[in-house]
Parts: sequence; C-alpha cells; structure tokens
Amino acid sequence: MHIVFFGDQHLASLGGAQVSMRLQKQYLERAGHTVTAVAPRMHGTGRPSDHDYVDLPSVPITGDREYSMSWPGRRTDRFLDRALASRPPVDLVHVQADFWGAFIGHRFAHRHGIPVVHTMHNRVDVGMAAVTPLHRQVLAVLNLWRRRTMRGIGTPVTGRDGWAFLRGIAQESSAVTAPSGHFARRLEQHEVFPKVDVVWNGIDDDLRTEVLADVPEGRAPGRPRFVWLGRMSPEKRLLPFLEAVVESRVDAEIEVIGGGGQLRAAQRIARGHSGIRFAGRLPYAETLARMAAADAVVQTSIGFETQGMTPFEAATLGTPTVVSDPDIAAELRGGLWSVPDASVAALADTLNRAASDIRSGTAPIPDREVAAAFRQSSRTAAMIEIYERVLAADDSLSR
Repeated sequence: MHIVFFGDQHLASLGGAQVSMRLQKQYLERAGHTVTAVAPRMHGTGRPSDHDYVDLPSVPITGDREYSMSWPGRRTDRFLDRALASRPPVDLVHVQADFWGAFIGHRFAHRHGIPVVHTMHNRVDVGMAAVTPLHRQVLAVLNLWRRRTMRGIGTPVTGRDGWAFLRGIAQESSAVTAPSGHFARRLEQHEVFPKVDVVWNGIDDDLRTEVLADVPEGRAPGRPRFVWLGRMSPEKRLLPFLEAVVESRVDAEIEVIGGGGQLRAAQRIARGHSGIRFAGRLPYAETLARMAAADAVVQTSIGFETQGMTPFEAATLGTPTVVSDPDIAAELRGGLWSVPDASVAALADTLNRAASDIRSGTAPIPDREVAAAFRQSSRTAAMIEIYERVLAADDSLSR
C-alpha cells in the first residue's frame, strides 16, 4: 500500500501526535508499505529533506518557529498534486490532523476518489478553552472556515462548537480512529462518527528494549525522582504542577523536560524549590531513558488529552505515574497515584504520598497488559487491519 499521512505539523516538530506519526511511518515501512507524510514546511532547523515528505508552503505561527501552517485552498491543492504526481499511486489517505492539515487531506482524497482513515488526536473544545477566553468565538470562526474550505465534501454540518467542527472534518471518512477508549466514547456520543476504532499510540519496540537494557536492577539510592515532560502551554498545567511542588515542600528531585511559551513563568515559580531542574528539549530516546530512570512520571493536564502518551510510555518502561486526568487513570488500570481533584493542594498532597511510597518501596507497579499492548508493532498491526477493511469495502463499492 501507498499511504499518505496528513498532519497539522511537520513530523519532525515537537508533540505527541508527531511522535506517534513518526513511529507509525517507521513500522508501516518495516511491514513493506510506502508512507508519504504531508505537512507544513518547518522554518526552524533540523527538518528532514527526505523524499518521503511533502513539505507544503507555510508560514511560522509561533515565536520559536517550531510550528507553522499551510493555507488550504487551490494553490496548496495544485502544489500537492504536482508533488505526488511522480510518486506511486495513492491507495489510502490517513488524516491525522485537526485543522488545516485535515482540510488539505480531505480535499486531496475527495479530488482523487481515495478512501480516508481519520485519526482524531485533539479534543478541540477543551484545547481552545485552555488557551483563550474567547474560545466560543474562535470555534465559531473555525466552523465557518471548515464549512467554506470543505464545501462539497460530504453532508453539510452546521454548528458552532468543537463537536460540530470534528463532525465536519470527519466527513467522507471510511473509518475514524481515536487513541483512547474514553475519547472514542465521547466522539460516538457526540455523533462525530457512528463507530470509532480505538488504536492507542505506541512506543518503539526496539527503542524500548534498548532503554530497558540500560536501566539498572533495583532503585538507585537518593531522593525520589519525578519527571514532568511536555509542551509548556496552559492546557498541560505545568505551572500548577510547579506551584504544587513548592507548596508541598516535597523532598524530591524534579526534572522538567520540554519547552514552550511558559518557560520563564515556570522558572520564576521554580525558584521556590531547590530540587527543580529544567532539562529543555531532549531527543526522544533520551527522554525515554529519563522516564525509565525516574521513580515516577507526573501527568497534569485534565480533560485535554485524547490519550496522554506519557503515562503509557512510562507504564511500558515500568515507571508509575502521578495522574491528574481521571480518564487516563481509568485507561491505565493501575500503576499510578490518582490526584483526587484539579486543585494545587490535591496535587501537592499526592506528590508527598508518592514520594513516601517510593522511599518505602511500596510504589505501584504498572499493568503488564497495558505495557505490552502499547508497543508500536501491535499498534501498527491493528491499524493495518483497519486499512485493509477500508480498502476491501471501497473495492466492493467500486465494482
């Protein structure tokens, strides 16, 4: 098969969806398939210039030039068609985007009569509410943009909220997948798609083996070691986490991995605790190694994550997690300390409880079945089954 991925951001940029797409691409290619990734051209350094990528004309949208956008329209359509004309015929489009990448991908599939699998990575309503007080107005504008850009694709979808937006971009999809059971249920309840397939994002089997081979037997001596990692933006709730660290006066080492717009604010809060260290952005393999060596990973976003990869990555590496989101806690099925509510005080108490359990040797152990099911090889096998189902149905309709 020749599968074309469509993303909102380049696969070389920072983010859980991008990490997942890179792994999917690698393991699909390992299984003998061809994957082309279509996304906005990056404006920072380190972007790949591989033939497997189609870098669309774009403009940077963040100060650090990490992220960019491509405008969906006829000019982009023509650029994309020219770029793919010299490649093998496309069998299937896999849209893994929620904004311009989704529009561009569905427009391409509609023009060429190619079936679409759409993976939903983003709970748009919660994400918008986390970053702007004008989220209702922003969602109304996004829905207007979606209706105009995807005119003629599927049945017109009215509405101004986040669920109407997701219903609209799922139009003409042959299958919709979600990276967690809790998000799949919400998509079905809000009539985004009748039956949503659950396919977790995964971890590289080989890299996991390499990382675990370097982890020493038994816990290293010293204070409990906590790791927080992710994008430093409001919906990830890094600042409440650091406030909880300071308030709790937890006797622990705290490592923060990642970057983003809240770095300076985070550093100001961290001055109240001598054990906090900012590691910056690290390569994926090094990040996994830090997680495996930690006593606990801390997950702090609530309601925003459609899966929340870090607790699952931690579980498959044998590291328990302090979990703020009750949906993620339920899906992990164990190996965690659950934070009872969204307050800083509750998080502070949970950090102290986790540190006490770590010191006493009674920290919870991640669920073995969850750890095994998170390996990318099993996730790719599950996705290939969906691809084959979609292509078989499309073939029967075309006869």
